[in-house]
Amino acid sequence: MADRKRDHIEMAFRSQIGKIDKDRRFVYEPMLSPHPSKIEPISFLGKRLKAPVWISSMTGGTKMAKKININLATLAREFGLGMGLGSCRCILEDESCLEDFDVREIIGEDLPLYANLGICQVETMLENKQVYRIEHLINSIRADGLIVHINPFQEFFQPEGDVLKRAPIDIIEELLNLVDFNIIVKEVGQGMGYNSLKALLKLPVAAIDFGAFGGTNFSRLELLRNNQQIIQSIGGLAQVGQTAEEMTCDMNKLFEEFPEYQNKEIIISGGIKGFLDGYYLINKIKHKAIYGQGSAFLAYATEDYETLKFFFNYQLNGLQMANAYLRVV
Repeated sequence: MADRKRDHIEMAFRSQIGKIDKDRRFVYEPMLSPHPSKIEPISFLGKRLKAPVWISSMTGGTKMAKKININLATLAREFGLGMGLGSCRCILEDESCLEDFDVREIIGEDLPLYANLGICQVETMLENKQVYRIEHLINSIRADGLIVHINPFQEFFQPEGDVLKRAPIDIIEELLNLVDFNIIVKEVGQGMGYNSLKALLKLPVAAIDFGAFGGTNFSRLELLRNNQQIIQSIGGLAQVGQTAEEMTCDMNKLFEEFPEYQNKEIIISGGIKGFLDGYYLINKIKHKAIYGQGSAFLAYATEDYETLKFFFNYQLNGLQMANAYLRVV
């Protein structure tokens, strides 16, 4: 007790907070709940999650992919989370890569696990009448479905990038007509505007993953691989996009305008730095949603599992406290 009180005296001045530091997204209600012990489970993509958190697609086809995916799948199993794998393109080119993504035994059958391909790869396989290759990929990984990432700017900036011949919405629609597994559509760090979201809502996709502006921006990542002249000439394109909060507001407008599409499930991702960002947005959206994080997990998943677990356990504790005591403005 004496040590704690001495700490209070020493830290009192450092703990004073000015008005500028207040998080104005929330109202704090300390009178209405005991300390929480759990979060209520949520049904998502036909399976039961223990927390409204999605491990977003991050990496694939690298030497670190296997270790990262094993750590993330182990975390998903222990805490009851959904998981999207990084790009599985390398498996299409070399099936020896499969072992880097083969984590179904770890995550188990009762949690969602999704493969991942880019829209350009999907377009090529549709053009070549090779949908069977996508189906083989899904079966090999024992995935519940496919995430298709939409990345025209990333491909444009990438020195080895592919060129889209058709609009992504048309490619997605054709794919949906040919397969019977779930399709999730996501952007890769710049988000999507109102009309793109509206077009997606009209298709029978299982979920929309924002991939909003504010987190890892894969267009900027590829841009930085170019020379300085190219960066200066066209780099402004990498700085445009929609934030997760802007996309949340757009989705609220769309669900109000088209209530018949409210069966779509939403993963709010892009710029989610921690549990408070996630809690704020899944409560701001007028629809069932979970939040996704990528780079926040990646920083710890490259280390040992205990480091990753320690990080997420505190995130989960923070989310429990937010559920109990914070109300979104």
